Amino acid sequence: MKLIVNGQEQDIKAASVLELLDHFVLKPKQVVVELNKVIIKREAFAHQSVKENDQIEIVTVVGGG
Repeated sequence: MKLIVNGQEQDIKAASVLELLDHFVLKPKQVVVELNKVIIKREAFAHQSVKENDQIEIVTVVGGG
């Protein structure tokens, strides 16, 4: 299915936000996900479905000091 991920159209096989993160080998605790301009809570990643032409922004959280 075609998804817009961080501004780029990609063909990805994923039914949920969690599967999408698995596709990119990203850990849920290290990212913030915005789906169609709505921030998705981490506990909802497994249940939040993605569909054709969804716009998704994935931001990696980096700690430091």
